[in-house]
Amino acid sequence: MPDMTSHAPGTFSWADLVTTEPVGAKGFYTSLFGWDGKDMPVPGSVYTMLSKGGKSVCALYEMPGDMRNMGVPPHWQSYVTVEDVDKAAARAQELDGTVIAQPFDVMDAGRMAMVLDPSGAKFAMWQPKASIGAGVLRETGALCWNELHTKDTEGAAKFYNRLFGWTTKTSPGAMNEEYTEFYSGSQPVGGMLKIKPEWGEIPPNWAVYFQVASCDASLERAQGLGAKAIMPPMAVKGVGRFVFLHDPQGAVFAVIQMEAGA
Repeated sequence: MPDMTSHAPGTFSWADLVTTEPVGAKGFYTSLFGWDGKDMPVPGSVYTMLSKGGKSVCALYEMPGDMRNMGVPPHWQSYVTVEDVDKAAARAQELDGTVIAQPFDVMDAGRMAMVLDPSGAKFAMWQPKASIGAGVLRETGALCWNELHTKDTEGAAKFYNRLFGWTTKTSPGAMNEEYTEFYSGSQPVGGMLKIKPEWGEIPPNWAVYFQVASCDASLERAQGLGAKAIMPPMAVKGVGRFVFLHDPQGAVFAVIQMEAGA
């Protein structure tokens, strides 16, 4: 895949991990995916850039003390590129979202805001400057899909469609569940599943998927590094074989082996 030089507004462009043990998390993910990790000092913290073949993939950083005190678990955060983050944040509030971090500059890299959708799922919006976000997506060893888990799929569809101009398409998914895809124009940008009671106490969230060459081999490798599978691997016809895991610090992520041509 050629080098990425930009991400279209309304598409996912970055993810980072908020973790309680950045050193351990860095060791886990670099060992699992073969990434390189580079620690970058930032005001009051260290931001670890994770890259593949010299191209940025994602990042991680240590959870701030106020989050720890609130009992927030380690988690991945998904970023959507926007043209004007100040206008997008104001629009999110108009649509009953909650801006938990008002727009701010990230040095010369870009400008961002952090938002809770009306159901409580957290996501970030990114207005690029020096950094577009990920230098590689949708290939082995990179972020390839973002998926909303929510108890209110109808309300979520209205919120995101109005905020980003997305449209939706719903079809049968795994285990006879309805699966909704979000589209930006003709491009699929993410998915959505309704949280089921049998899933347990799962808060609304945007989940991240990383593409791998072999789901089963990656699962075995991840377990050897201290991860735990949340459920057995599953296959979706026309898509691929995937599994959700808890990393050693407890953050949830998925790995997926795409079907040829998917």
